Amino acid sequence: MAEEEDLSEMANDVERHLKLDPPKPSPPPPCPSHVLENVLENVLKFLTSRRDRNAVSLVSRSWHHVEAQTRFEVFIGNCYSLSPARLTRRFTRVRSLFLKGKPRFADFNLMPPDWGAQFAPWVAATARAYPWLEKVSLKRMFVSDDDLALLAVSFPGFKELVLLCCEGFGTSGVAVVANKCRQLKVLDLIESEVTDDEVDWISCFPEGETHLESLSFDCVESPINFKALEGLVVRSPCLKKLRTNRFVSLEELHTLMVRAPQLTSLGTGSFSSSTHDGAQGEQEPDYASAFRACRSLVCLSGFRELTAEYLPAISPVCANLTSLNFSYANISPDVFKPIIRNCHNIRALDSICDEGLQAVAETCKELRELRIFPFDPSEDSEGPVSGLGLQAISEGCKKLESILYFCQRMTNVAVTAMSENCPQLTVFRLCIMGRHRPDHVTGKPMDDGFGAIVKNCKKLTRLAVSGLLTDQAFSLIGEYGKLIRTLSVAFAGDSDMGLRYILEGCPKLEKLEIRDSPFGDVGLRSGMHRYNDMRFVWMSSCRLSRGACRDIAHTLPSVVVEAFGSDDDDDDDDEDDNADYVETLYMYRSLDGPRKDAPKFVTIL
Repeated sequence: MAEEEDLSEMANDVERHLKLDPPKPSPPPPCPSHVLENVLENVLKFLTSRRDRNAVSLVSRSWHHVEAQTRFEVFIGNCYSLSPARLTRRFTRVRSLFLKGKPRFADFNLMPPDWGAQFAPWVAATARAYPWLEKVSLKRMFVSDDDLALLAVSFPGFKELVLLCCEGFGTSGVAVVANKCRQLKVLDLIESEVTDDEVDWISCFPEGETHLESLSFDCVESPINFKALEGLVVRSPCLKKLRTNRFVSLEELHTLMVRAPQLTSLGTGSFSSSTHDGAQGEQEPDYASAFRACRSLVCLSGFRELTAEYLPAISPVCANLTSLNFSYANISPDVFKPIIRNCHNIRALDSICDEGLQAVAETCKELRELRIFPFDPSEDSEGPVSGLGLQAISEGCKKLESILYFCQRMTNVAVTAMSENCPQLTVFRLCIMGRHRPDHVTGKPMDDGFGAIVKNCKKLTRLAVSGLLTDQAFSLIGEYGKLIRTLSVAFAGDSDMGLRYILEGCPKLEKLEIRDSPFGDVGLRSGMHRYNDMRFVWMSSCRLSRGACRDIAHTLPSVVVEAFGSDDDDDDDDEDDNADYVETLYMYRSLDGPRKDAPKFVTIL
């Protein structure tokens, strides 16, 4: 959203490129402005990319006006980058709103829980301005039950609600949405904190046939009414995506699959039989037959509680799967390998262990996305994955475009192999857990590996670096990372020069996240010319002073500078030698100035 109001110079360039010289004999009579706007409106209806629309809106005043009239979907990457009032003034026909709140490092408990990102002012403003609103997607927002109730009663044609990594609401709020939104197609609760209000929210869906196409509640940590869920599935002939929580047993999952063979995406919740320990004389359902009947199934996830002997039941659908998520499963290579060797069409995978990755490399030649999540350190101090698994993937899955890889052991050789074998990478996020860990074999910094990534992967737009890195690595990132938009740095760096290389060398950088790195005031000030064009900068546990942060705020009035630590910091200790030290700095561009709901522990400079 903020991009639309800035970059006037770019707008002039675009306008110059679009101007045509008039025919030499005699210029045609001028067209009425409303005719040109009607033509432009019909053209812009086919423009779906928000970046393209942002650029178009900068061409001229008339283009700016017409683009606003044809914008039905709005994405706001920071809920504090503008006010709800500005949104409703600028766009008058919005039907879909995607809103992000807290920055990503909030996922790592680096931000106090009551920092902000309230949905309340947004739902109040949109309820007045957009009674026809159909879709709301929220990420890292604080959403109350009252917010959900207002949403449910304000939009008669509401169809889709997606709450990703949100908090503040409970099953009672979900129940209101289920009951009041009669046109509901999507209700997805993903990695959110949902309070158990002891409300049977599944039973609150209206009687009769529903429009439901997607229902996800795997993050709900409370039992559900299975009979009500079964009835809901039966009454939802259009249901394609269903992700249950761990309180739905394997036997119950079997019942749901029999009732809904049209499913294309299934989250299994618990893949463990409730009768596994033995009800005498009871015959277990034929799980393999149920999967075989789901001929359209292409995505499997969940497996939060897995009994390995039941996993072969998914074999009938393995050949059709394009996405498989084992991130929550404690699964051994001996169980994983026979399954993955039948999954030739997998394009997205969440998996674990080097042996498993070697099996993936042998089979999944179409793999585009791979995510390897952190392990439980109490189980294996060295971790189940290393450079061996990364190198195997690079050699076998050369179409890879995105990788997130948590590990404790890595080598420059493995990362370099990835850069050479997978040049189509757009996302490379390597998180070497621990502080300043070098090459596991040579003991040298990881400079060569990350340098190879930015040199060889010309399409890279997102990069996460960690481990023992010197200024040389950041110099290479600045030199070759010309398309990088998001950069995350953890436990890495030598001096302020590293930060300076990034801020001076990456022209498209929009989001910068840094934690536990030796960057200070000099590095921060080196980016003074960049911050107006960036969405946000996050720095925690670095070497920043309050004075330097205040300088940024005074020099750049359109950038909001927040300084804070944990919510129990002692702000009255003036004798402390670290009184001028800033634990966490969060800077973001805003069209409407500092927010009004900052808690006491947040200082807006």
